[in-house]
Amino acid sequence: MASGKTPSSPRRVTLNHVAERAGVSRSAASFVMSGRTDQRLSAEVFARVRAAAEELGYTPNLTAKTLRTGRSGTVALVSDFVSTTSFASTMVRGALEELCQRDSLLFTVDTHGREELESRLLDSLLARNIDGVLYASMFTRSVTVPTVLKDIPVVLLNCLSDDGGGISVIPDEISAGEDAARLLLEVGHVQDIWFVGSMPPGQVGGTIWPPWAPLALSERREGIERALKNAGTSLAGSVVVEEDWDIANGRAAVAGLLASGERPRALICVNDAVAIGAGHALRAAGLRVPDDVSLVSFDGTPLAQAGEPALTTIALPHLEMGRRAASLLSDPDRTPRRLRIPMPVVPGGSVSGPRTDP
Repeated sequence: MASGKTPSSPRRVTLNHVAERAGVSRSAASFVMSGRTDQRLSAEVFARVRAAAEELGYTPNLTAKTLRTGRSGTVALVSDFVSTTSFASTMVRGALEELCQRDSLLFTVDTHGREELESRLLDSLLARNIDGVLYASMFTRSVTVPTVLKDIPVVLLNCLSDDGGGISVIPDEISAGEDAARLLLEVGHVQDIWFVGSMPPGQVGGTIWPPWAPLALSERREGIERALKNAGTSLAGSVVVEEDWDIANGRAAVAGLLASGERPRALICVNDAVAIGAGHALRAAGLRVPDDVSLVSFDGTPLAQAGEPALTTIALPHLEMGRRAASLLSDPDRTPRRLRIPMPVVPGGSVSGPRTDP
C-alpha cells in the first residue's frame, strides 16, 4: 500500500557542502571553484576542494556566476537559414566545437529572413545576458547588423556588414578562383578554358538571382582571371547560366556553347550543380570528362561526389569558419576586419591534361 508521501527530490549540492567536506571556509572554496589564483591558498587546499566538489557532484550556480563575473557562459548564433540547412549547418558544428573547449553554451536561432522575428529573438536572447552573438548567413552576402547589438561582442559569420564595419569571417573566394585556374594550368591547359556561370546581362540580384550571387561570382572570377593573366593567358570566354545555378541550367548553358561550334578544353564552373549539368551536356555531345574536357567547380557539396568521375572542386570551409568566428568573440581586439578562410581543394577525377586533336 502506498504511503501517500511524495518522494523528496535529490538535495542540491551547494558551495557550503563542498567547503564542509574539504574542511575549508566557504570563501576559500569559492576562490578555488572560480579559478582565482590571487589568494594565498596552498596547492593542497586546491586539491581538497576540487576533490570534494567531484565527490559531491557539485555544479556552480550559473545565475550567481553571471552576477559575480558579468559573463553567462552562453553565446547565440543568429542566422537566416543556417541551422536548418544541412550543408551550411557545418558552420554551426564548427562554432560548437570551439565553444565547447571554452566551456560555453550555444543558442542557435533561425530568423527565416523575417525582420520582425529577428527583432523578437534578439530581445529574448539579450535578456538572457548572452556574452556575444555570431550573426550568420547561409550564403556570403552583405547584411545590416541590428542596432541592438552595438553594445555586445558580434562576429559576422559568412557575411559582411554593409557599412564596412565589424569583424567578419568569410571564405577566401578570390584565392579559390586562383586555385581553380592553377589546377588546369599545372596539367598543361593554357587555351580554350571557359568559365560557366555568368549571370544574364544587367541581372544583379532580385527575384531570380539572390543578393549573394554577384559577390560569389565576382570574387571567383577575379581569382581565375588573375591566375590566368599571371600565366600569360586568359579565359576563352564566359557562358551565361539563365535563371539559377542548378543542374538543369548548367546543362542548358553548356549545350548552347557546344551548339555554337565552340570546343572547350576545360570548363571552370561557378558551383558543383552547374558542373554536374555541364558534364551531362558534354556526354550528350559525345565528349568525355576529363579526356576531352576537364571540369573544375566550387563549393564542395555532396553533389561533387555524385558524378562519374567525381568532380575536382574547391570547398567552402564552413567548419573552420565556424570555429574561427567563435574564437574571435572572446578576442579583446574589436578592430573591424575581414578574416578570409582558405577554401581547400577536394581532388576528383575530372581534371587531366588537354586533349591532343587529331
